[in-house]
Amino acid sequence: MLSKKGVDFGFILKRYDIEAENKSSPESYAKKALPKDAVFKACAEDVLYMRFKDIGKTVTKALESKKPLDIINEGLVPGMEIVGKLYADHIYYLPEIMLAAKTMEIGIALAEKKLGGARKTKGVAVMHVAEGDPHDIGKNIAAVMMRAAGFTVVDLGRDVAVDDVIASIIKEKPFLVTGTALMTTTMSAFPAIAAKMKAKGIDIPFMSAGGAVNREFSEGFELGIYSEKAPQTPPIADKIVAGYNWKKIRDEWDKIVGGA
Repeated sequence: MLSKKGVDFGFILKRYDIEAENKSSPESYAKKALPKDAVFKACAEDVLYMRFKDIGKTVTKALESKKPLDIINEGLVPGMEIVGKLYADHIYYLPEIMLAAKTMEIGIALAEKKLGGARKTKGVAVMHVAEGDPHDIGKNIAAVMMRAAGFTVVDLGRDVAVDDVIASIIKEKPFLVTGTALMTTTMSAFPAIAAKMKAKGIDIPFMSAGGAVNREFSEGFELGIYSEKAPQTPPIADKIVAGYNWKKIRDEWDKIVGGA
């Protein structure tokens, strides 16, 4: 019979995955990514730690020494970018994303008042959840991250009919259209939308996302590109604005989302 004497069961029963997760925290991310400038850092920290009651005072004080646009781009947005990374690594979840977004939006609104108007947008994206699909959490998170990155989002909501998406594309003239599907019974709307876009001479990327779709499906029809996670959407959008078409996005997808 084997003896258990002297055996350290701590090594046998140790969950190294849990231990690794515990080493990651908002504070550890903040240490690496927060702005160095004290004024911008204070703005970013309010967003990161969801201090929506404090952000007004922080931004008002920041406006005494910093330009409104710099407060947005170098303080508030970097804070939200850290939030996006925390979400991607399963440290933050939907409640944290939404509270951080609310905090950032309060700060941006105050800074924009000093600008005399809204900051210049990088471009317009039309976002929606497929017809027949009620699941919009992923789309909502991606929309928050797109707005934080400086894009204007036309959010059509959930369970949106194909023809309503097309009508919005014609009206808004976006540089990108996204569709989210969590049900396999609804994702067939995406190639139908892309086909109608092509028929009308609209040659912009159509991004498929959500649990029902994968990269193979998304790249299986013309115009189709893929986003696996919400934080990947802004870097892909940046490339499109920089001149990438849907074919080039496909070719360089791994490289583009590698740091997302």
